[in-house]
Amino acid sequence: MNIVDLKNHKNYINRELSWLEFNHRVLEEVQYKSNPLFERLKFMSIVSSNLDEFFMIRVGSLWDQIQAGFHKKDIAGLIPEEQLDLIFKRAYKMMKQLHDTYNFSLSNELKKNGIHFLKKQELSLKQVEFLNNYYRNTVYPVLTPIIVDNSRTFPLILNKSLNIALLLAKDSEPVLGLLQVPSVLGRYIKIPSNNDEHCFMLMEDIIKMYLQEIFLGNNIICSGCFRITRNADLRYDEEEAEDLLKSIEKSLKKRKWGAVVRMEIESNINKKLINRLKKELEIPEKAVYKIDGIIDFTYLSKFYSVNGFDNLKYPKRISRIPIEFENEYEDDVFKIISKKDILLHRPYDSFDIVVKMIQQAAKDNKVLAIKQTLYRVSGNSPLVEALVQAAENGKQVTVLVELKARFDEKNNINWAKRLEKAGCHVIYGLLGLKTHCKILLIVRNEEEGIRRYVHLSTGNYNDVTAKFYTDIDIITSNPYFGEDASALFNMISGYTEFRNMNKFTIAPLDLRDEFIKLIQNEAENAKIGKKAQIIAKFNSLVDKKIIDELYKASASGVKINLIVRGICCLRPGIDGISENINVISIIGRYLEHSRIFYFYNDGEEKLYLSSADWMPRNLDKRVELLFPVEDNEIKDKIKEILYTYLKDNVKARILNQDGTYSRNKINDEKPLNSQDYFYEEINENKKSKEEIEQEEAPFAFRPVRNVEDV
Repeated sequence: MNIVDLKNHKNYINRELSWLEFNHRVLEEVQYKSNPLFERLKFMSIVSSNLDEFFMIRVGSLWDQIQAGFHKKDIAGLIPEEQLDLIFKRAYKMMKQLHDTYNFSLSNELKKNGIHFLKKQELSLKQVEFLNNYYRNTVYPVLTPIIVDNSRTFPLILNKSLNIALLLAKDSEPVLGLLQVPSVLGRYIKIPSNNDEHCFMLMEDIIKMYLQEIFLGNNIICSGCFRITRNADLRYDEEEAEDLLKSIEKSLKKRKWGAVVRMEIESNINKKLINRLKKELEIPEKAVYKIDGIIDFTYLSKFYSVNGFDNLKYPKRISRIPIEFENEYEDDVFKIISKKDILLHRPYDSFDIVVKMIQQAAKDNKVLAIKQTLYRVSGNSPLVEALVQAAENGKQVTVLVELKARFDEKNNINWAKRLEKAGCHVIYGLLGLKTHCKILLIVRNEEEGIRRYVHLSTGNYNDVTAKFYTDIDIITSNPYFGEDASALFNMISGYTEFRNMNKFTIAPLDLRDEFIKLIQNEAENAKIGKKAQIIAKFNSLVDKKIIDELYKASASGVKINLIVRGICCLRPGIDGISENINVISIIGRYLEHSRIFYFYNDGEEKLYLSSADWMPRNLDKRVELLFPVEDNEIKDKIKEILYTYLKDNVKARILNQDGTYSRNKINDEKPLNSQDYFYEEINENKKSKEEIEQEEAPFAFRPVRNVEDV
């Protein structure tokens, strides 16, 4: 075995650059012409939204580190200033590719399909007349033009708002004019057309038509759109906060006014105007992104919902109700779960089963208590409404609502208040920790005594994202899982100290140690010549201790396959260190979100599901769950899922040693898109209820009752 160098920074990939490579893989889906046109637009919106969040949080955090004089090197040996320089260059290249793809490809494809985003010079007289009326009756009353001069200071520009800046001739020195494009009216409107084509116009282009009228009496030297991104990395002192809910509400307001970390601006704007904005916003040149064309493509997520273009989208898919529930789940979900463990592979299997489970529990006279963790829920959640109904029906309902779930804080605060008013016992998260585990416990008083039903998942209790996030759920009445679930909720609510669990492993208590033990066990088996293998699927790999254990296992001869959707700081293919490690990433129609961990274990295979990624925050700063899959039939199905991902040669990208990704070469193999395969397999191979009942029924001699049966 080689001695693995764990101190050489070259053996690791910078976290931020790895994330940018992930977003580039999403950008490739924009460029991938086999994707339907509207799906390409949707991916474009995702790329833009991802970059917004990246600058707001990750770049914002690095900015803070520099301001504080923090110069510690990261896992790849880069200090914050070096990271920012590389980020700005890579992000600029990505944004240029994004806009080039729209300008030279997608805009033409839209036109070919009769969809036109018009400019002023392209308007007919009829369309101009329509816009004149629309502007005067709808737009003008909302606008607030601002002039910045000696008597009026530069205003606070709202984070991510689109604005128009102008230089106005006034006396000897030009003055600055500002006009926010009102988001309340939407980013675009549909305008009349003389034929069957669909014509739209962006709100900023409408407003630009009337700038001289808006700034009446001023000579406009130049004008153009700009947009800023502010540092939104929230900081609040939990130790000092008497009321965490109020503390977070207060911090949310500050998010709108953090320091500017990026400015997007039209490339044809006068240099004097750019310099004036840079000065007022206190932003360096490297944080200015000159855009050739439309600023901010996030509006395309709403444009995707425009009616009448289903032919330009993925074909609609309906999630399957597992056959066990098809005829009975309306009446008694618990009867079915009491017989066997249930596997849900979402979104191929329907999340409705989980919703129905809570809705039935809310009405069931036998149900005594419901306990659940909520991290991210939808804006109109049927789950929360069911919990409210359960409390109103006299059930004991305990809900941990994680108020610190980034960008869902406001939504979760509202739900927490709603649940409290209904009589639920609401826990606002834990001091110093985010509760990220996904668990539901229902306690039922049955004829045989108290029985506990447990739902465990790799993903959130969100009925909306459940339709396009891939996750795996286990529903069980196994008493050992039920006992662990009760103990976990008692720990969360503060009633008991940590106790040894039957099946669960919990972060931040012992999850890191368990992962390391499982990896080391494979390494020990490899050293003595035994077969050793690890397959792990998750979202991000950042934790250095875990990476180092994987390096040592690889050097010992363990075959390691990692399916990592996003960030991966591990560098594969290094001689003597990671030559036995292969890393792929799958970007497709659905967001890969499931966390699965497989260890060969000398033939006594171990398979786990988890809410946790291999990141320091998951292992040290969050309440996470790792739980085993013990039902052999379910274990085989999940192993098949893993191997299908590894065979993907359509949507899989392979991580190269230099940190870039390459498409998996198909060669002579049949193309396999794992996400399409799962959908087709679930629908083609599902058995009828009669077939399942026949398989489960014990053999018995059956007398002939009718002549026709002979």
